[in-house]
Formats: sequence, structure tokens, C-alpha cells
Amino acid sequence: MRFRDVTDLTVLSALWGASFLFMRIAGPELGPVVLSMLRAAIAALFLLPFLLLQIGTAELKEHWKKLALVGVLNSAIPFFLLSFATLYLSAGFASIVNATAPLWAAVIAWIWLSETLDASRSAGLLIGFAGVVVLVWNKAGIELPGVLLAVLAALSAAFFYGLGANFTKKYMQGINTLVVATGSMLGATIVLLPAAVLYWPAEPVSLKAWGAITIMGIASTGIAYVLYFRLIVNVGPAKAITVTYLVPAFAVILGAMFINEKLTVNMVIGCVIILTGTALATGMLTAGRKSRAEVGDG
Repeated sequence: MRFRDVTDLTVLSALWGASFLFMRIAGPELGPVVLSMLRAAIAALFLLPFLLLQIGTAELKEHWKKLALVGVLNSAIPFFLLSFATLYLSAGFASIVNATAPLWAAVIAWIWLSETLDASRSAGLLIGFAGVVVLVWNKAGIELPGVLLAVLAALSAAFFYGLGANFTKKYMQGINTLVVATGSMLGATIVLLPAAVLYWPAEPVSLKAWGAITIMGIASTGIAYVLYFRLIVNVGPAKAITVTYLVPAFAVILGAMFINEKLTVNMVIGCVIILTGTALATGMLTAGRKSRAEVGDG
């Protein structure tokens, strides 16, 4: 990869890693529905001027139904699920669970798109999901309401990222990436808006929470999606997907730096196993093979 591509990859990893920190900060005050709607809305408002100046709205209008659906699958639903999960899970833990997204994408591509899973990829899936078991093992006996549900929510978010990626691959080929990014954010905003109005916080929201959601919407969502789609165009999905390997590292580091989150032994072991399985399942550890699934993160 060129230096610019490596820079994009690193910055994207940091932005998506930071999104888990921002959810941890803003989520308790805003709630998962409002947080998710504002994240998508701020990203859409940030991207829309660039779309209007560079491309116009013709392509947006032509493909609005598909854009709305990918916005639901790849943004609205996983944003909500991750926002709920981070109410109970640390930023690092949630980001590691989210790293299973390429595994789900590979399974969905195999079932839906009839893509081949060789022995190496099949082994990767088994290893990756074994890593999930290791990761959540110390949560199994916890009776705190919401914790186990949060783990399932984080896994479900990763599943929807995989589903959204395969939908994008099948139905969004040839559509400008800025149109896809902007249109999907607009679609997610519209879908989440009614529930967000219903669940708007009764108490005033702090400047800290507003700051977190604003930065997350602009940087960790708007800018991040532009960088991600640019990477796919410049280096292909197989290399762009390597962002998955770096996101947990940034999430763990930022969580420890700013909100004093701790890194546990289970998290380290589970993360290593999950990423090893992901590398096999996506073909990253098989010479000459390319990943067949694109996936979003954070």
C-alpha cells in the first residue's frame, strides 16, 4: 500500500476505535436510540455539503430505496445495538466483539452469495467463534441485568455489519461511494428519528455528552466512512478490511487513557483468537487469496 493508504488505514482505525469511547461517554445520558440517531444525523449533515458540491443529488434520488435499506442494515440497527452494549460493556470489550464482523460477513456470503469456504476459511470461522466463547466466558456467571444481553447485542451488531456489507456488495456496485455514505446516513437518521423523539432525555444533556456525540458523528462516522470507502476503491476490500485488526487496540488504549477502563486476561486471549480466526476466514493469512466480504466497524 502507498503511504497515503497506510495513513488512511491508521486514521480510520483510530476513529472507529474512538467511537466506542464516545458511546461510553454519551450513551448513559442520551440513551442508545437518541445516541444512534444523532450519530447518523450529524454524519449526514457533515457529508451532505460535499455530496451537493461534488456530485449532486441525481444518484441519491435514483437509488434512494437501496441506500435507505443499507442505512438500516449497516448503520441504524448496529449503531443502536452497539450503543446499548456499551452501556454495560467496556469500550475495549465491545470493540473486540465487534471484530467478529468479518466472520459474520464470510458466513453470510457463503449462505447468501454462494461463495466458497475452503478448509482454511472454515477453520478460521471456528477459531474466531471459539475466541468469542473465551472472551465472554467470565461474563457467563454475571447476573447483573443487561450484561449478557449487551454481549448478544454487540454480536448482533457485528452480524448486521456483515449483512450490510454483503448487501452493499450485491446491490450497490457502481454507485459513488460518497453517495452510499451520505445516503445510508440519511436513511438511518430518518428510520431512527421517530423513536429518538419518543425517547429524548428528560434531563438536560451535559456539554461533555454533546461534545462526544458531535465528534463521533463528524469524525468517527462521517469522515470514517469516507476513508473506508476510499480505501476500498484504492486498495480493495481485502486490504481495507484489515482495519478490523487495529480498532480494538485503539479502543482499549483510549478507554484506559480517558475513562480508566481495564484490560483483562480474557480480553487479550479472546482478542488474539478472534483476530487469528478472522485473518483465516477472510483470507488474510492465505497467500494469494483475497477477502470476499467488505464490512463496516464501530
